[in-house]
Amino acid sequence: MGAVGAGGTVAGAVGRAGPAGGGSFRTGDVDEAREELDARYYTSRMELVEHRSRTFAARFDTVVLGPLVIGDLSCGADVRMSFGELGAYHLNAPLTGTMELRQGGGPPLVATPAEGLLLDPAGDTFLDRWSGDCRTLAVKIGAAALRERLEQLTGRPPRGPLAFAPRLDITRGPGLGWVRLARRVAHEALAGEGLVRHELVAGPLQEALLNGLLLAAEHPWREALDHPGETRRPAPVKRVMDAVRERPEHPFTTTELAALARVSVRRLQESFREYVGVSPMAYVREVRLDRVREELRAAAPDEVSVSEVAWRWGFGHQGRFAARYREKYGESPSRTLRTGG
Repeated sequence: MGAVGAGGTVAGAVGRAGPAGGGSFRTGDVDEAREELDARYYTSRMELVEHRSRTFAARFDTVVLGPLVIGDLSCGADVRMSFGELGAYHLNAPLTGTMELRQGGGPPLVATPAEGLLLDPAGDTFLDRWSGDCRTLAVKIGAAALRERLEQLTGRPPRGPLAFAPRLDITRGPGLGWVRLARRVAHEALAGEGLVRHELVAGPLQEALLNGLLLAAEHPWREALDHPGETRRPAPVKRVMDAVRERPEHPFTTTELAALARVSVRRLQESFREYVGVSPMAYVREVRLDRVREELRAAAPDEVSVSEVAWRWGFGHQGRFAARYREKYGESPSRTLRTGG
């Protein structure tokens, strides 16, 4: 499905700058609008849906804030779009109009001013109709950043991919509060030289938006987030976690970890499953996986290979390593290497 041009252009964009970046973009050409969305969000195809009473006039105001892209988007005329896998979580919260979407093999969904839609990183995505009267808050959320934030808040790595309910009530409560916060942050960032662009403010705002989404959306970890102070790890578990974080490259064994904890192997395994959610050696692998990601993000593609970095951190089976990496971070290790450096 190819993009279809729609007349003359009045386009302009402001580049990214500092901790918070973004720009305002205007055009009457579908191809240019698609290219802008490709650059800010995802590679896509776009075409007009026949509707003679409306003229295509894209208005995109976007802000890049760390792992988040926050946009106030409208097209002026009905369009349809198709994507592959997004590779990131994505929230559409219309302020007016509607968006009709499908993802993977799931049923058709409709985003409205009463109910936003939170899309998954995996599964081909189709925007069957973006109504011409629809102005939407469109937020791209880095999968790895959201997962890491959840792990920090709960104190344990989540098992399996993060699964969120797609529908989000944006008329009240946490959903409405989150939309208001995201819009306010974007407005301040676009206003110019404000505090949102300072790294001391941008960092906490990123955390606040990630925290807020985790509190607003429905998922299996909500109860742990609602009662964050109830789980306190015992000293043996903390000793092992500190040792692993300090020397993740060390060839730990379960027996050695139990000795560090000053408890039996069985007691250490039981405590880790209760307070961390994984076995001690699984925790070692999780920390090493984080180190792999840090190294891939810091390197240039012509400096190292994925297999070289994985092997250095103890991952000998490339297939299992790649599958676990994608499950945790929502993208392949080769993609991290290509885009990180």
